[in-house]
Parts: sequence; structure tokens; C-alpha cells
Amino acid sequence: MLRDGHIHTQYCPHGSTDSFDQYIERALGLGFSEITFTEHAPLPEGFMDPAPSRDSSMRKSDLELYLRDVEYVKKQYASSLTIYTGLEVDFIPGFEKETTQFLTEYGPHLDDAILSVHFLPLNGQFVCIDFSEEEFERIVKEAGSIEFVHQLYYDTVLKSVQANLGPCKPTRIGHITLARKFQRMFPCTKSFEPEINRVLQEMKKAGYSLDYNGAGFVKPLCRETYPPLDIARAAYSLGIPLVYGSDAHAAAGIGQGLEQIDRTIIIEGSV
Repeated sequence: MLRDGHIHTQYCPHGSTDSFDQYIERALGLGFSEITFTEHAPLPEGFMDPAPSRDSSMRKSDLELYLRDVEYVKKQYASSLTIYTGLEVDFIPGFEKETTQFLTEYGPHLDDAILSVHFLPLNGQFVCIDFSEEEFERIVKEAGSIEFVHQLYYDTVLKSVQANLGPCKPTRIGHITLARKFQRMFPCTKSFEPEINRVLQEMKKAGYSLDYNGAGFVKPLCRETYPPLDIARAAYSLGIPLVYGSDAHAAAGIGQGLEQIDRTIIIEGSV
């Protein structure tokens, strides 16, 4: 039973206008039996989206519509595909209280969820590390080095794992090597193996699963999954469940990177 646990929708401002039906028909055509729609959750009140285009997540006013639409297609396709209602929630240092309040309110409506880091605190403001190579270059210059950006990223991912966000906290951690998205243009000489191993150990302790994300492989400046094979296998050796995610932002993205992951170590079926 093949599962895609990380899919975006037309409610994503930086995605496509493809319909739920288009995503679902693509998933069925590729032989998936289970999928989770994980739209970017609205950002916390008081947090200014640091992406240059201010389009990182869905509008709060669209959230109820999104939840309603997912529930509708769940019933419509119930005989051929198991669909889970989910969100990709941002961990933002300093906004733990607001995130907990959001999860307390909306967590009971979800079947599945991912906790991810896209934003880093840098010199008194936040930056979005995966927006573009130009923005990443600006961030590196402001930080002083690529190594500093990577260190800050893994430190923040560790905080996301350790954070108390209440009983509805997502238990799957998203794309834990997203800092490598532009590595072919901005290579990092340090491996950060100890930092990544610490993240994995804390995930194991908490009983969390890992987003085994195929999107990085199709990014021309990355060309590897998030995480790459060695880290994915290290997670598996620790007993951390891995869930394949296409991180599709258009219907054509369903299944991306699937041939590059180790299919023998992923969970296939059931949240």
C-alpha cells in the first residue's frame, strides 16, 4: 500500500491552481492507496511572513474552506483512496504559545500533520531559507557564512522536536535537511552529522516519524531527497518510522523523488 504523506493544494499561495480531483487522479494513476493533504497552516497572529513574496502559507480565512474541501473529497473517493486531512505547521521560535493555541483549536479536526522549519531567527528578524537561491545568498551574507545558516537550521529543527506544543502537536518532522536546497550553488563544507544525529535521537525519544521528502531531488540546486539516503537509513536503524512525501505543489508533483528513496524503509499505509 503506497502512501504519500505530504501534498499541498490550490490553497497554497506559492503553488498551483490544480484541483483536488487532479491531485487525487494523479495519485490513483500512480498506484497510491493513501494520501494526506498537508497544506501550509496559516502563520501565527503577529508573525510577519519573511518570504519576499509573502506567500508562505494559506490565509486564515481559507482554513475552514480547506478543511471542508478535504472532507468532501475524502467521502467522494472513499471507495478507491484513503485520504487524510492534514496540515504542515511551521515551528517558529518565540511563537510556541500561538502555535499551541492554533493546534489546540484545529488539531482535533486533523488526521495527520507535519511540523516543519522554514523560518530562522537571524539578527533580530526572521528569514525564509527555502524561498530562492538569491534570497538564500542574501541570508548567507547576513549570517556571515553558510555553515552558520546550517547550524541555525539544525538547532531550530532540534527545538521543534523538543518543543511543548500541546497534545495536538504534529508527530512527523518535515524535510529535516531543507538547508541543503541550494547546496550545488552554495556548498557547505561541514557535514553536521552530530547535529543531525542529535535531532534523530530526540525524535526517537519522542516517538516521532520522519518526512522522507522527494521534492529535494527535483530541485536543480539540490538533487537529493530530504533527507538523503544515508540519513534516512540512519533514522530507520534507530526505529524512526519514515513516511514518503512528494511535497507536491501541483498535481504533476505527486510521486516526485519516489524512485530515489529507499522503498524498503518507508511505512506503506496507515497514519
